[in-house]
Amino acid sequence: MKHGKKYVDNVKLVDRTKLYDANEALDLCVKTGTSKFDETVEVHVKLGVDSRHADQQVRGAIVLPNGTGKKVRVLAICKGDAAKEAEEAGAEFVGAEEMVQKIQSENWMDFDILITTPDMMGLVGRLGKVLGPRGLMPNPKAGTVTREIGKAIADAKAGKIEYRLDKTNIIHCTIGKVSFGGQKLQENFDALLGAIVKAKPAASKGQYIKSCVVASTMGPGVRINPNKVGV
Repeated sequence: MKHGKKYVDNVKLVDRTKLYDANEALDLCVKTGTSKFDETVEVHVKLGVDSRHADQQVRGAIVLPNGTGKKVRVLAICKGDAAKEAEEAGAEFVGAEEMVQKIQSENWMDFDILITTPDMMGLVGRLGKVLGPRGLMPNPKAGTVTREIGKAIADAKAGKIEYRLDKTNIIHCTIGKVSFGGQKLQENFDALLGAIVKAKPAASKGQYIKSCVVASTMGPGVRINPNKVGV
């Protein structure tokens, strides 16, 4: 695979044999995120657990101290007072049966997060096959099925992210934009890794954090010393 000159030059800034401290790695992400657009910075953490076992699942949500830098479009599926609360909290789309019908019949997906109340889950459950593969299905553990819908929407707008294992036991998360600079990215990184460490399953044995890599959208991956994160 051929890479552009800018990427090749950026790769030279990263020592592929080195395990960096988090602050060094994030500073490198900022230096190598040189595209014309504001690149996103992502973290990829491989854990020493087996996601096939229910007692070794790692999943949760956290509001990043400095947000994600992304405008989040919220769909709230709810009724009555909850719908009014959702509108006041700034949800872009609010409704119930008509929203579910719109998704089913039009394959409408112009939202980034779906938040609902427990009494609506029977209705929302019909969308499992559509929302599940896209990671949009509401879940109580992620705080997207809640009676406090106003707070959930405010948190989503403030930069709440969900972390969860994929099938290869890796967590992939956005922690901000290159324009944040190293300090703000470090604060978001520390918050995320702290939450992941706190969520360590009791059934997990041996080294918990196997590897950790950060990268900007178009930049090279930078490996972080796994023994120095989340402590």
